[in-house]
Parts: sequence; structure tokens; C-alpha cells
Amino acid sequence: MTIVSEPATAVPRTRRGPGTPLGLRRPVALLFPGQGAQQVRMAAGLYRHNAVFTDVMDTAFSLFGPEGARIRAGWLAEQADDMFDDVTVAQPLLYAVNCALGRMVLGWGLRPAALLGHSVGEMAAATLAGVFGLDDGVRLMRDRVEAFAGSAPGGMLAVAASAAEVEPYLSGDVVVGAINAGRQVMLAGPAGPLAEAGARLREAEFTCVPVKARQGFHSPMLAEAAMASTRVWAETELRPPEITLYSAYRTAVLTAEVARDVEFWAGQPAAPVHFGPTLDALLDDGDWLLLEVGPGQGLSTLARRHPAVRAGRSGIIPLSPARAPGGAADRQAALKAANRIWLEGHQLDWAAVRG
Repeated sequence: MTIVSEPATAVPRTRRGPGTPLGLRRPVALLFPGQGAQQVRMAAGLYRHNAVFTDVMDTAFSLFGPEGARIRAGWLAEQADDMFDDVTVAQPLLYAVNCALGRMVLGWGLRPAALLGHSVGEMAAATLAGVFGLDDGVRLMRDRVEAFAGSAPGGMLAVAASAAEVEPYLSGDVVVGAINAGRQVMLAGPAGPLAEAGARLREAEFTCVPVKARQGFHSPMLAEAAMASTRVWAETELRPPEITLYSAYRTAVLTAEVARDVEFWAGQPAAPVHFGPTLDALLDDGDWLLLEVGPGQGLSTLARRHPAVRAGRSGIIPLSPARAPGGAADRQAALKAANRIWLEGHQLDWAAVRG
């Protein structure tokens, strides 16, 4: 790997001189999105253009076995079919894309100091951290698909409110499945009760947006199926993270002991996600350059609202465009991210950045 200090294209000039990096050198933390972030053709513009990204995606499709071809076809289709947001497609595809993008930026020579994932994004973060390998990750995702494919209809609902504000509207096994920020939560649960909760919240003039999910992830309705996967997790070699991994299920750095805890990993699909409080913990630990490694810019939007980012102490860079056209825009977004990382003072392998 050749590490050089030259931008891939022209970069904005700074007061430090033409083409001179800013030199802040804040450590990099990678953020991985979860269920709801999936888009048709997400990051597909990098497929067959970046060797590392392509290799990881092709490896994952192969490991998915007979279902790999169907998942790949759904990813590359021009329009989503009725099953695209189902666990059988969305979860394995998000896992694969997050891992492929993560491996791609590592291939640039970037060495992140921390990782943080949301929902299935924590699976990708754990893979990049070396807790388990891609082959085991795909095997575990295949087991998840099998366990949850026949679950009762459910869903998730994003609400612009605090957990305390939505509490009076929860009933019928509907719970707060995720806390993404101080006034942004996701409700989760069975389809009928969730729709009723949404209607009552809208009547009270709360903004509610359905999350792209056909299962009630992070709610008790999936607890039995989640724990059924304990056997498969017990067959997996779990190792301490090689990169500091902040867990959105523990709102803290994942310890070596918890990283080896089978029930911790098996129970994640039914456990609440505390992404906002965990992002608080990460940013309280220092000043960071955050890089969202996944489709869309949902986590970037959350991070931009954080006081540490608004004050300029930490920064946020999305690796992907807000929408996923699956063409040159994906490559341009990645190149723009690389240039911004370089301006921060991090050296990169520009041959690898170009693919």
C-alpha cells in the first residue's frame, strides 16, 4: 500500500496555503446505519468500480447461498419490490453494504479509532472490529432471516418526541425501540397497535414517519425468535474488539467480556437501541471526525444536530449521497469524503481511493 499526501482531485484551498491539509487530525470514528436506511441500489455505483467494495459484496452474496442471487437482484433493481424492506432482504443487504464500505475505507489506509453502529449496523461494526469474521456474520444473518421471516406483521415508527413524551401513547406491546436523539425516538411493535399509537400521536400533533421495516425490531414481539438464535451464536468464535467499539445496546465501550457474551448478541434484534445516548458518550470522550459508513445520511443528520458538532469541536462526513441513484453520484460522494478526510490531515492511499 502506498500512502501519499495528495488529494484525488482538486480540493478547496485553505488559509494554510494551496492544497494544504487543515492538520486537525481528529481521530476518526465510523458510524454504521441500521434498519430503515436501506435503499435500492445503495452504493451500487461503487460495484465493479472499487475492487475492495466489489470483492466484499460478491463474497457476501456467495456466502448467502441460494438466496444470494435474489438479494443481489433486489439490490440492483431500478425499483424496490414488495419484499425489499422485509428482513429477508433489508437486513442481509444492509449488513453486506456496511461491511463492504467499511472495508473500502480501511483499504484507503484510514485507521479509525472507534466504531459505532445502529441496530444491524452494530453487526457490521463488530465485523470490522474483528469480533467475528464476514463468513460468520453472513451465517448469523442467514439464521436471523430464517428466525424472523415468519414473525407476525409489525413495524417501526419514527417520532419527533422524547421517550417521556411518547410514553402515554404506548399500548399493546408497542415500545420505544430506539432513542436516536433527545427528541427523536422510534416506536416498534405489532402492526395494529403501532398504527393506533401513530394515529393518537398525530392527533396530538407529533410528527410521525414510518420506518422502512416489516418487522417490529427492538420490541418484545421478537424476543422469542431472537433468543432462539442463541445456539448459532454459541457456535461462533467471538473475540475482543481490535478497534474500540461503542455499543448502542450498552451506551458504552464494548468490553472483552460482553463481546464474548452469546446472549448479548442473540438478543439484539429485540432489545432497544440507544444510539443517541451512545453518540453522546462517544463525543464526551473527545473531539472526533465522524464518518457515516453506509447508505444515505440519516446518522449524519443526527450528528449535525449534536452540540459538539454544531460547536465545531467534532465533525461529520457522509460517505454516501442522501439518495442512492447507484451511479456516478456514489463514487463522487466517496471521493468527496476522502478529500475531506485528507484535509483533516489523515494520509490516504489515493490509488486505492480511485478504486
